[in-house]
Amino acid sequence: MTAVDNEADGTAGIPGPLAHPADLPALRRRVNAVLIASQILGGLGVATGVALAAVLAKQVSGTEALSGLAPTATVIGTALLSVPLAALMTARGRRPGLVLAYLIGAVGAAVVVLAAVLSNFPLLLVGMAGFGAASSANLQARFAAADLAEPERRGRAISTVVWATTIGAVLGPNIAAPAGRSVTGLGIPAAAGPFAWSAGVFLVSGALVAVLLRPDPLLTARALAPASDRSPEGRSLRAGVAAVAASPRARLALVTVAVSHTTMVSIMSMTPVALSHHGAGIQLIGLVISGHIAGMYAFSPVMGWLSDRIGRLAVIGLAAGLLAFAALLAGTAGSSHGQTAAGLFVLGLGWSAGLVSGSTLLTDSVPQPARAAVQGLSDLTMNTVAGVGGVAAGLIVSRASYGWLNAAGACLLLPLAGLVLLTVRRRATAATVRG
Repeated sequence: MTAVDNEADGTAGIPGPLAHPADLPALRRRVNAVLIASQILGGLGVATGVALAAVLAKQVSGTEALSGLAPTATVIGTALLSVPLAALMTARGRRPGLVLAYLIGAVGAAVVVLAAVLSNFPLLLVGMAGFGAASSANLQARFAAADLAEPERRGRAISTVVWATTIGAVLGPNIAAPAGRSVTGLGIPAAAGPFAWSAGVFLVSGALVAVLLRPDPLLTARALAPASDRSPEGRSLRAGVAAVAASPRARLALVTVAVSHTTMVSIMSMTPVALSHHGAGIQLIGLVISGHIAGMYAFSPVMGWLSDRIGRLAVIGLAAGLLAFAALLAGTAGSSHGQTAAGLFVLGLGWSAGLVSGSTLLTDSVPQPARAAVQGLSDLTMNTVAGVGGVAAGLIVSRASYGWLNAAGACLLLPLAGLVLLTVRRRATAATVRG
C-alpha cells in the first residue's frame, strides 16, 4: 500500500505494509507496552480522585443526598465524551483521541480543585464531568489493544491492558491522604488535594501516548485489513448502530458491559459514605476502595484467558454470579468493615469478568470498519446507564439504606442472566439443526 492509497482510505500516517509478517508481533508488543504504561498512570490519576469524590461532594454541597452526584458526574462526562472521542479515533486513529481525553481530564481535575476552594457545587460537577474524560481514555485503551490482536487471543489482549490499571488504581486511593495534606497549606481543602495530583498525572500520561504510540494501532489494523474492509462508509456511528442491531451477540455484549458497569458504579460510589456512617476514616475507606480496584483489575488476565478458553458466554454468566454475590455480601455487612471490603472485592471481580468478556464479544461480533464506532457506542451506553444508577444510588441510600441499594443492584442482573440463557438456548438449537 502506498502513501496515496492510505490517504484515499482514511489511514493516513501509516507508512505502508509491514515489511514482513514477522514484524507484527514486535509491533503488538510495542503498542501494548505503551498502552500498559499509560494505563498505569491513567489508573493512578483516576483512582486518586475518585476515592474521595463523594466525600468532597458532601463537603461542598453540605448534604449527603447530593454526595453521589460527584462520581455520577464523572460517569456522565465519560459517557458524553465517548462518542466524539470515538469519532476522532475513527477519523484520525487511537493516539489523538487518547491524548485529547487525558488533556480534558487534566483540565477537569483542575476545575474540581477550583470549585472546592470556592465551595461551588455546580462548578464541582462540571469539573467532575471533565475529569471523566480520563476514564474514557482508560476504557478506550482496551480496544486499542484489540486492534492488532489475533481473534483467538483477543480476550487476553484486552485483559492485559485492563490489568495494567491495577498498579496505579490500587495505589491511588492510598495516596489520597498525603495528597490532601500536601495542599492544605495552600488554602485548598484536603479532599480536593487528590485532584490536584491527578491533573499532573493525566498530563504525563497524555504526553507518553503522544510521543510513543506510533504507529497508530487502529490505522495500522486498517492498513492490514482486506481492501473490502477499508471503506469509510462503514465507519459512521449510524453504521455502528446498524451493526449492533444486526447481531444478537453484539446486543448481548452491549448489555453485559452496561449492566456490569452500572451495578459496580452504583454500589461502589456510595460505599465510602456507608463506611463513614459506621466510623471508618479516610485511610480505611482508601484501603477498602483499593481492595475493590484490585478485584477490578488484578485478575483481568484470568478473565481474558477464560474468555478465550471456555468462551465469552461462560464468563458473562460468571460475571452475573459474582456481582450478585457481591451485592449480598456488601448489602448485609452492616458495621462489619471486613465484610464490606470482601463484598467490594468480589464486586470488582464481577465487573472485570463482565467488562473483559463483553468487550471481547462485542469486538468479535461486528465488522472491522464499524468497530471503533461500536466501541464508542458501548462506552456511551455503559456510562449513561451507570450515571443514572449513580444518581439513583445516592437517593436510595439517603431515603432507605445501603442494604437496599445492593438489593437494587442485584435486581439489575436478572435481565442479563435471562439474555445469557436465551443466547445459550439459541446456540444449542442452531447446533441441533446443523447436526
